[in-house]
Amino acid sequence: MYPAIFLDRDGVLIENRSDYVRGWSQVKIIPEAIRALSLEPIKKYKVVIVTNQSAIGRGLILLKTAQEINQQLINLIRDHGGQIDGVYMCPHQPEDGCSCRKPLPGLLLQAAKDLSLDLQRSWMIGDAWSDVQAGEAAGMRGTILLKTGRGSEQLLQHRLEMVTGNLVFDNLPLAFEAIFSIDNNTVIRSRS
Repeated sequence: MYPAIFLDRDGVLIENRSDYVRGWSQVKIIPEAIRALSLEPIKKYKVVIVTNQSAIGRGLILLKTAQEINQQLINLIRDHGGQIDGVYMCPHQPEDGCSCRKPLPGLLLQAAKDLSLDLQRSWMIGDAWSDVQAGEAAGMRGTILLKTGRGSEQLLQHRLEMVTGNLVFDNLPLAFEAIFSIDNNTVIRSRS
């Protein structure tokens, strides 16, 4: 079984849009995030994108279009020497009550089953408390909230009682540095 790093898409790899990303032309890449995926230590992990895309359930975008956006993002990451081992997407609206929409851990559990992942040695990185909750619910080694995307705004909100512990970093490269340090049993300083 493999350790993994799970990444939310919007707010971690690409910029969030309040009106949803509906086509590739609306994608704005977070450059340091793409570069971070090509770091040498990342090769010790499976890298999996887990993303809620309620615009599909709301009828604002077709499932096929969302899949095409994800594939173009994967291609871009790979063209820059980065690695993505899987993408798992929830197309449902919050009120649909599915088990795959974060903060529930359905996407993470499915990826673990499909890719033979050891969740107790894995990490979840996102820009929202729902990402952190999903990682905790899946029993991950650690969770990280990034200040990119909605992260800074989330930190201003009352911390959810269900969130018991997580690290906070300004961006994905710093989060990766922390993961690599922790997993190699070295001491790090908080960089939030």
